[in-house]
Amino acid sequence: MKALGLADSSTQNSDSGDDALLARLISAEARGEPYNGQIAVGAVVLNRVDSPIFPNTLSGVIYQSGAVTCIVDGQFNEPIAESAYRAARDAMNGFDPCGGALYYFNPQTATSKWIWSRPLIVVIGKHRFYA
Repeated sequence: MKALGLADSSTQNSDSGDDALLARLISAEARGEPYNGQIAVGAVVLNRVDSPIFPNTLSGVIYQSGAVTCIVDGQFNEPIAESAYRAARDAMNGFDPCGGALYYFNPQTATSKWIWSRPLIVVIGKHRFYA
């Protein structure tokens, strides 16, 4: 099942492996966002893995210094929202509602202004997704 990108019921919400790591990131960064926004955050991480300008592993992208605020502010260690597991699976199965974006941010909480120079792809919930 895992080789097909599907989780069986016995491992659906296990807290190990890439699916759980991505779910933890999605939960920390997009908890409370619309479901498509949660998937989009996961898709950005996976788009970065596929991009030559970022590390080529999921953990490399997530733990890259300064890449995601939830690592710094401790949100990454909070309990994982149930919807984040589903969103991680959908993203890992190729669903990308952010259109290939490599960056996202919430303009209500972000402090860095460099992102405004990037081309906007889509807005989902409170997040903006950029090329």
